Amino acid sequence: MFKKLLTIIVICVMAVLPSWAELKVDIIAGSAEPTSIAIQKFETVGDVKSKDASMIRQVVEDDLKRTGLFRIVNHDAFPEYVKMGKMPNFKSWQAIKTQILVQTKLYADAGNQYRLEFFVWDVNGTEQIEAQSLVASRKSARRLAHIMADAIYERLTGEIGYFDTQIAFIAETGPIHKRTKRMAIMDQDGYGLRYLSDDKTFVMSPHFSPSMQTIVFLSYHNDEPMVWSLNLDTGEQQRLGQFGGMNFAPRFSPDGNRVALSLVKDGITHIYEYNIAEQKLRQLTFGKSINTSPSYSPDGKKMAFNSDRSGSQQIHILDLETGEQKRLTYGAGRYATPAWSPDGQFIAFTKMADDTFYVGIMNPQGRNEKILAGGWFMEAPSWAPGSRRVVYYETEKHIDGIERISHIRSVDITGQNIYDIELPEGVNGLEPTWSPRLM
Repeated sequence: MFKKLLTIIVICVMAVLPSWAELKVDIIAGSAEPTSIAIQKFETVGDVKSKDASMIRQVVEDDLKRTGLFRIVNHDAFPEYVKMGKMPNFKSWQAIKTQILVQTKLYADAGNQYRLEFFVWDVNGTEQIEAQSLVASRKSARRLAHIMADAIYERLTGEIGYFDTQIAFIAETGPIHKRTKRMAIMDQDGYGLRYLSDDKTFVMSPHFSPSMQTIVFLSYHNDEPMVWSLNLDTGEQQRLGQFGGMNFAPRFSPDGNRVALSLVKDGITHIYEYNIAEQKLRQLTFGKSINTSPSYSPDGKKMAFNSDRSGSQQIHILDLETGEQKRLTYGAGRYATPAWSPDGQFIAFTKMADDTFYVGIMNPQGRNEKILAGGWFMEAPSWAPGSRRVVYYETEKHIDGIERISHIRSVDITGQNIYDIELPEGVNGLEPTWSPRLM
């Protein structure tokens, strides 16, 4: 059984200079060079473990660097060391083309806690633009780093940060002809992987609740493909309901009160919605076509799904209030696995055309299609909070004598800055789903 271990982080905004700079990082790819940011060595007070201070600094730098929006200034190039409470010599930092300077101080407080304070300076504007204090238990020091990175990212870009998040996925291990699939969870940077299911039950399609308390997933428990839920606080697993047929592809509604799923009855696959409190199931799609992969809009009023009702696999939109349905995609090829972005501006999808799989995005009207990545096989796009990045998995083509390898990858909505999320050796990653921000 798995118990989620999260520590409440207290965030206090400290006093800052009354005039806030208007510095903003240009987030449009190709329009500007990455913003240069220097993060000083941490000042420490009390019984602070030096490895913790170094780790926090490194994690913050890694988080920001992976966005592709920031360049981390080499530590050896720093012209000075500025203690907290002292003004930087801005001209000396400008001389090495530093745009952002971050001062930090880590305290060992009573009760086995760390308190992290940091100031953010706009070097060219010669102005302090952010100051915060974060408190957490020592065992949550790594989360302090992610939250600090989120704060810096949000201040400089105006977008919601996504570093203090997790990714659930299916971890595949073993020989190619005898793979074991287990549900796993890790931080968004791949740290701290841990398993949520054993190696005896085949599982697929995990998806977080909005509160991060529960994951719904497909389980072949007793060789019956059914939707189950896992409580991350208690480790308790339970079957979602008795639906009288194979059910799969579960997705939570934005309010967390309902779960959409696909249900096979009399050989026909339709989308249903299960009200958790009322334990009631209602059918949403009808006819003789295959309907699956539901994804709610952020306001919960619409649902994207894929269906072959038009003769080929395409994405459709269902108005949950009126029942009206319309086809969304008309491009060449087949479309599947829609995923609505948290801000409602995009729908991510998988596309199959010309013997190639693609991951792309479009607007909710089906226009402005943009391909983000392509390969032999890729699927299951899922959004980061803030709708800036998409995570998906890609499988390399199997060649005789070589094991098939599946990677979990993340890509910016501009289609640039694709990177692998590192997994332990021998672990393949499939069907990733990005969590909301941790509570």
